[in-house]
Amino acid sequence: MFKFNLYHLRYYNFRLIIYVALLCGSGVLFIRSATVGSGASTADKQIFGIALGMAVMLFVSLVDYHWVLKFSWLWFLIGIALLVYVLIKGTSGGWGATRWIIVPFLGTFQPSELYKIIMIVFFAFFFNAFAERINSVFVLLAAAVLFGLPLFLVFKEPDLSTSLVLTAIFLIMLYVAKISYKWILGAVAVVIPVGVWVIYTILQEGQTLIEEFQRRRILTFLYPDRYSPDMTQQTNYSVIAIASGMLRGKGLNNTTLESVKNGKFLSESDTDFIFAIIGEETGFIGSMAIIGLLFLVVAECIYVGVRTKDLGGKLVCMGVASWIALQTFVNISVTTDILPNTGLTLPFVSAGLTSLISLCIGIGVVLNIGLQRQKNDNFKMGVIR
Repeated sequence: MFKFNLYHLRYYNFRLIIYVALLCGSGVLFIRSATVGSGASTADKQIFGIALGMAVMLFVSLVDYHWVLKFSWLWFLIGIALLVYVLIKGTSGGWGATRWIIVPFLGTFQPSELYKIIMIVFFAFFFNAFAERINSVFVLLAAAVLFGLPLFLVFKEPDLSTSLVLTAIFLIMLYVAKISYKWILGAVAVVIPVGVWVIYTILQEGQTLIEEFQRRRILTFLYPDRYSPDMTQQTNYSVIAIASGMLRGKGLNNTTLESVKNGKFLSESDTDFIFAIIGEETGFIGSMAIIGLLFLVVAECIYVGVRTKDLGGKLVCMGVASWIALQTFVNISVTTDILPNTGLTLPFVSAGLTSLISLCIGIGVVLNIGLQRQKNDNFKMGVIR
């Protein structure tokens, strides 16, 4: 489990820890500003989450990732059990979605967030175990079934945005595992017409593929003029807040009456729409700083993955990198009216202990993989494929 003789301190990626710490620290500042005067201190809870997350990250970084992969089936079964439990005994939130479990002392716990890292670890193990037969029908069918079951449970919560992110991460990992281009082209030939049919069906009255509130969000995004302004005001206020920040912003914790935040126009301003607070209070400079830090975290994960000595470690790194990159893209796209409203948080910045700790576990595994990488001064990015 712990193999300190394999580790070299010079391989410990302190840069990655610094980037994560800066993002978490910035998140506390923006959360405190977004929730000022709301009563319960969300920022204080986030500080506790950061302390716990950092401790977990450092602990996991010293645990041999081969040992973690060895118990992948156990993690997978735990993930399935939690997803089933949340559908049976879970707590409902906004729009009737049942995604949370009440945990004593910690509050709400969202199993679908934890499942993201569980899925990455499990399929890193699975694809590594069947690396020589990755293109066989049996292996791909088994992978599809093992991926499809938990995906269905997440989709039924309902959580469409997380379902799509999980699917994208799975496909990226499958690509990194060197699936044949014949399978990729065949899948594209099937997915495009099926996707068109799904989109067409979703837009019809009385459809049953997704929940009605999800359909309304998509239709409101596509045809804003056909719906009440109340259904688009959250995104509109978010865009106004970001634009009003201009270059340098209005200042952290500002009290100006022209602030969208101070006017209480933004809901979920500490979670899904925290980027609107970042844009309004720190402007273009602050927004790009946060985006830059997230980019550096993703780049470091990819860098470690390129230099790791085996496929399992490479898949974990690429999975974590795609997780952070995809979730960042979706969150910022929602706040800037590029995508329909979803329920995804900004990694390391938004309030939410489950998301934060799950991400810290993922970074911890990446750090351990970096500690055990095989030196190769002549590596090239092309070794991924």
